[in-house]
Formats: sequence, C-alpha cells, structure tokens
Amino acid sequence: MASTNKVFKGTATWYEDADTYWKSVPSSVDGMLGGLQVVHTPDIRDSLLFLTKLQTNHTLRTNYACDCGAGIGRVSKHFLLRRFNTVDLVEQNGEFLREAAEYLQSERSEGRVGDMFDVGLQAFTPVQARYDVVWCQWVLSHLTDDDLVAFFKRCTTGLAPGGFICVKENVAGTSYVVDSEDSSVTRSASVFESLFQKSGLSIIEKQTQTDFPDGLFEVKMWALQPK
Repeated sequence: MASTNKVFKGTATWYEDADTYWKSVPSSVDGMLGGLQVVHTPDIRDSLLFLTKLQTNHTLRTNYACDCGAGIGRVSKHFLLRRFNTVDLVEQNGEFLREAAEYLQSERSEGRVGDMFDVGLQAFTPVQARYDVVWCQWVLSHLTDDDLVAFFKRCTTGLAPGGFICVKENVAGTSYVVDSEDSSVTRSASVFESLFQKSGLSIIEKQTQTDFPDGLFEVKMWALQPK
C-alpha cells in the first residue's frame, strides 16, 4: 500500500525488505519493467536523446559508463552500450547479475562489459575518476535520503573529468510516496533537486520522459555535475 510522508528516513529493515521483494521478481525484461514492456521502446529512445543533448551541448565523453541498479542489463544492452565503449554494472541481486552475464554475452565477448559489482548502492563506492557517466535509473527509490546524498557524494569521486551523474526516476506529485510492498519511495522533483543541492551537485540538463501510458508516475531525467 502506498502512503505519503513529510520526511523519509526508511525503516530498520528497509534494505532487507527491498532485497526480499526483488528476489521474488523474475530475471527477465518483463520482471525489470514490472510487466510494463510497453515502456521499453520510448524509455530507450528518450534516454538516447538525452545523452545526445549532453554530447551536443556539453563535453560528454563516451568511454566508460556505470549502470547503477542494472538488473539483468536491459539499460546497459539497449542504451548505454550503444554509446559507450565499456559499461560496468552495479546490482545487489546476484541472480539478476548471473542473468545479465548471459543477456550481455555478445558484449562481454567483445570486452565491452567491465566489472559487475554485486552490491547495493548504499554500499557502492566507484573506482576513482573512472566514469564519464554514472547512470541511475529506477533504483534511487530504494535509498533513504541520507544514503542517497552519501551515494551521490561517493559518485562524484568516480567521475572522470567532465563526467556526469545522470538520474532517471519516477517523480511524485507530493513530497514522498512510500510503497511498503517493494520498500521504495517515490520523491517529488523538488525533493530530488533539494537532495542534489545537498550533495553538492548542479543540474546541467533535465528532461521529461514522453509517451508512457497514462496512469503511471511522471519520469524525469537530470544530468548533474559537481559544483
């Protein structure tokens, strides 16, 4: 059941509950998208357009990216590996990572899949100065506010010169909408942007996802850089 809260700090078993939920989800594209495969094509299309904007308007390099909350590698395969030479995956669900190794078999054989980190974002520390883009999509809802700020601060150390942290997430019409079933919190755009500010990040570009079915949360993208 979803509810609204004025502040969000999580619960004592917040991460354990999320882990339990995701262990019940099939290791498939359908599972990654919650049964909404209809969003796959517009999702990839708009993400590519957003990246093109960063390449056209800014100094984005496309050597190395990190896919945070990678699941089975849907975003890596269909989006990031179309633009970046190498992609690392971060995913706390070991079964998803094992499926990702198969799903990305051809890209792995080409040496384009780098490290596959079996760890939650609340505990992930990137290799220093490695990534041109740290891409976070439909995963930050599982972090508490304090852990999200700490994650962003660690990610800044993992950025190559001129690199970006990119966020693509559902946004709520009210400050917080907490879902106890999957242990997630949907934040409003203003809450996200206040957390970016608290993390020492500037908004360089932002864009709203288009052509998703009615009745879903709005989805926004932000490209961020350290101040």
